[in-house]
Amino acid sequence: MLKAFFDKYGLSFVMVASYFGSGSIFIAADAGVRYGYTLIWAVIGAVLLGYMGQDMSARVGIFGSTLMGFTRRKLGRGGALAIAIFLSIGCLGWCFALTAATGKSIALLLGLAEPTWKPIAFGVGIVAVLTGILDYSKTERIMTTAMFVLLVLYVIVAGYSGPSLPAMAAGVLPQFADDGAILAAVAILGTTALWPNFFLESILVKAKGWTEAEDLKAVRKDLRLGYIVGGIITLAILVVSASVLRPAGYTELDTFLTPGLALAEILGDWAAVVFLIGVGAAAFSSIVPIMWTPAYMIMEALDLDPHEGQTTTFKMIYAPLVLLGSLSPFVSALFGLSVVQMVILFPAYNGVVGLPVSALLLFWAVNDRTELGEHRNGWKMNLANVLLVLLSLYFAVSSGSGILEAIVGGVGT
Repeated sequence: MLKAFFDKYGLSFVMVASYFGSGSIFIAADAGVRYGYTLIWAVIGAVLLGYMGQDMSARVGIFGSTLMGFTRRKLGRGGALAIAIFLSIGCLGWCFALTAATGKSIALLLGLAEPTWKPIAFGVGIVAVLTGILDYSKTERIMTTAMFVLLVLYVIVAGYSGPSLPAMAAGVLPQFADDGAILAAVAILGTTALWPNFFLESILVKAKGWTEAEDLKAVRKDLRLGYIVGGIITLAILVVSASVLRPAGYTELDTFLTPGLALAEILGDWAAVVFLIGVGAAAFSSIVPIMWTPAYMIMEALDLDPHEGQTTTFKMIYAPLVLLGSLSPFVSALFGLSVVQMVILFPAYNGVVGLPVSALLLFWAVNDRTELGEHRNGWKMNLANVLLVLLSLYFAVSSGSGILEAIVGGVGT
């Protein structure tokens, strides 16, 4: 039964695990605390754009080569390598945030003292290295299991929170309370339409065995299931925050444990435990696919075959980068950032830097006649891609300088 399931599904859950990290949890929770149910439409829209972005990426992988392979052919090895290294910096930032969040969650669950999360973060990196060099099919099963665990955990909490169904229905219609709501909506987009997934999907469709035109139907079926699950989890977190934290008087998530403590006050200690397990599981499950991306991109930029599996070259790039990313305690001390600030700021950095570049490359690839031929974008997909590009550029222009200043200048602990 499991084999039959994984013959049809699984790749999309790797993609969803990639985007659904601790940053997604805090961004969705923050949106619910500050704006109630009014940004439900943004979650739905982000899921749709993420799905369409992955559909485009899959077509590049099936009918062309890969997104970074396309970039190398168009810009040359030097240009592609420069872009790959530039984007890899963002992945490293993500890894800092994710190892910190996993370490912090474990420390809090075990009732350990504050500094204990720091050595745990390094241990998390070691486990992520060992997980990431497994055979692809084994890693896919681990990521898929993690996403279904998260689905069950957060839907249970959402059900106990007693949400307002009329308010939820009203939140499906686009509305903005203020300029901050616009930025919150774009942040939801940036953490759902995740740029590393554009590169990964174009590579891993072949690892999944989807290589022909007739496989596109299976790809889309897989994507629908994965992004529906991811969307439900995100909505559950927003709904819990809107129905529990906001009425309780919370206006911001000022510490890592704030959502858990607030849930415990109203729903009981079990809800705080669920929150911490969810954050830890989501953060860890994101590390592997996000840090696969630099290894694959650099290999492709150098014209090395990414479809040969976890080669020695792949491991020599992947493992050191993950171990470097586990040095999050040093980054926290250097920039004066708390764990929750890293969890929010480093994904936001990727939204203003990595997403515009990747969305433009994807737009170029899916409209290139030589690359995709008759399978290139039609006007509907181009409309979605243009919207993705414009929103990412807006996010970069409106928020880029503030995010960089917050990271470099430190915003407290």
